[in-house]
Amino acid sequence: MAFVKPFFDVGLFSNRAEQQQQFWTEQVGLSLDHTLKLGGGVLQHRYQTDAAVMKVNVARDPLPPGGDGPLQQVLVACSDCTSVESLRDPDGNRITRVPPGHRGIQGLAVELQVADVAASSAYYQQVLGLTLQAPGILTCGQGLVFLQQGQPANPSGSTPLAATGLRYLTLQVPDCDAAYAQAIAAGATSGRAPVTLGSTARIAFVIDPDGLWIELSERASLTGKAV
Repeated sequence: MAFVKPFFDVGLFSNRAEQQQQFWTEQVGLSLDHTLKLGGGVLQHRYQTDAAVMKVNVARDPLPPGGDGPLQQVLVACSDCTSVESLRDPDGNRITRVPPGHRGIQGLAVELQVADVAASSAYYQQVLGLTLQAPGILTCGQGLVFLQQGQPANPSGSTPLAATGLRYLTLQVPDCDAAYAQAIAAGATSGRAPVTLGSTARIAFVIDPDGLWIELSERASLTGKAV
């Protein structure tokens, strides 16, 4: 699978609009790039770090609890950070500020708790096209995925995508339909077939072996073509 930028993005859902915006700007120290309307009363606040985007999706209507899914922690490389700083966002999600280069991290990195590290490593390489850097560590360009052995108490795929907590990763691809078809043919579970979001992007979702939602996004601003 080909990618159009050297990072993945990370998405969360919340009902705490003001608290989340204060957390990401004042405590994490990221600047709000812009906000998108996703429909259904959901606003996506996009915080940029390097070429990676932290997507804070704030819903107007009450969200179901997401539980303790595979996406355990987001690590953010911050230029003003001199030591590792562990934080919790307003919903209790684990967010860690790190100096750029700590554990090789630039932009955003994630820690996933998976039932079988070897099986998940194979899935992310063979189905989604990530590169194995070292045992349990995969890369999407400069973006790092750290796999940890364990069993999520409540796998993400067992609840709707729009639920509170850290919910999904986004891979930016040149052709959403082709990437989705390739992933399904390689054994991925479908989460949502491709749909077009106005003139912004065409997106689809698959679900990994531990239930994490993975967005395949063909974003016009990155591909340079209309969707």
